[in-house]
Amino acid sequence: MTRLRIISKIVASSNEWGVAREFGCFVASPVHSPTLRRNWSFGQVLLTWPQHRFMTTSKRVQDRSKDKRVHDLEIATEKHKVVSKVLVLMEMLKKEPEMIIPVRSLDRCRNQINLPRPHSIVDFIRKSPKLFELCKDRNGLLWCGMTKEAEDLLEEEEKLIREHSGKAAEYVTRMLMMSVDKRLPPDKIAHFRREFGLPADFRSKWVHEYPQHFKVVKSPDEVDYLELIEWNPAWAITELEKAVLGVSESASHAPGLLSLSFPLKFPATYKKVYRYGGKIEHFQKRSYLSPYADARGLQPGSKEFDKRAIAVMHELLSFTMEKRLVTDHLTHFRREFVMPQKLMRLFLKHLGIFYVSERGKRFSVFLTGAYEGAELIQKCPLVIWKEKVLSLIGYRGKKKRIETFTDLSDVEDNEFLGGSSEDGGTPMQLNQIEAISELEDVAVGDGSFMDIHEIDNEYKPHDSL
Repeated sequence: MTRLRIISKIVASSNEWGVAREFGCFVASPVHSPTLRRNWSFGQVLLTWPQHRFMTTSKRVQDRSKDKRVHDLEIATEKHKVVSKVLVLMEMLKKEPEMIIPVRSLDRCRNQINLPRPHSIVDFIRKSPKLFELCKDRNGLLWCGMTKEAEDLLEEEEKLIREHSGKAAEYVTRMLMMSVDKRLPPDKIAHFRREFGLPADFRSKWVHEYPQHFKVVKSPDEVDYLELIEWNPAWAITELEKAVLGVSESASHAPGLLSLSFPLKFPATYKKVYRYGGKIEHFQKRSYLSPYADARGLQPGSKEFDKRAIAVMHELLSFTMEKRLVTDHLTHFRREFVMPQKLMRLFLKHLGIFYVSERGKRFSVFLTGAYEGAELIQKCPLVIWKEKVLSLIGYRGKKKRIETFTDLSDVEDNEFLGGSSEDGGTPMQLNQIEAISELEDVAVGDGSFMDIHEIDNEYKPHDSL
């Protein structure tokens, strides 16, 4: 006769697990409602709870950081998300022959712009009338282009990137010097393209312009690597050493143990800093290996290993223009930079050095000491340029009527309007699709598009802290 058995307690010890298995019980972690299950091997019907994943000691990032949020840095994150979407669209238009593109083609590039449905592409474009224009051709097809002001901004950016190129080459070289094999895949470095101020042709052209620093080589399995040409002792000095000790460049410098304290800045409402003051002081006094020294002898999981990883992440963030990076991009370099698997744990544990914002699909990490409120303390020309673009985003006036243009150039008549494709747009060439695919990592954040004027109202201090 079929028997019902109700498992009413959590089986914890190994003996209880063995007894449960011996009697054919299905043991799982309890949830709200039990489920009727049949044990076919014993012919029994068991009333058990549905199988539920046990929580590990590692908690969700949102749970670990909800009491440590910094209102000002959340505003900085949101502004970055807004301007990133606009910059992706500007780069896509820049790659077009006439710098215009059918809106239907943009609809197929939602992932690159990071604007998922149901958000409207047209509404997104209309939010920035100082940067983008919408027009219809005589066939009724809607096109998107840039204003003269936006085109001038792109020219200004090109000039600034050229001027910054030497410094960017230094940062890439120093990344190679920090890597364990003194080489890195260009595809991984490309994730940092905008953060480092690298040009759009970084992989195809720029990497060959500094043969005195690095070169592209192929591995036996035909994978491209950017390899260090020559070690530069003057560049093996960390940004922290320059700031604290006032050291600039030294041709005889040899990286080794460092005893420098990291700049700390805690959230105003974070009171536990008083409880952990002794541990923080002990951590700050502990010596650690320079990011440029050979770390292969360090034991993973040791205090020395973790503190050296913090120094590496601090150095990488110091290279970036806005002193922030997407955490996913940092994890790509765990093996090359000899860093632990659980980088997020270190970021959250040392919130006085780093701040993690979980806004969007990807988390961002900031150097807290580089910010005063929501503003960077030191801004390079490319950051100032980006703020100029941000100031032109957002529009609250009455929507303007979309004009129809008829006076087109011969090129537009022949190439764009002569014979339409099935969807009313123009078929994209393979090299254009590849170029657009390179923009995927630029727009970081969730799919929502927030008007730039709504950001300050969205984040209230009492909601964030």
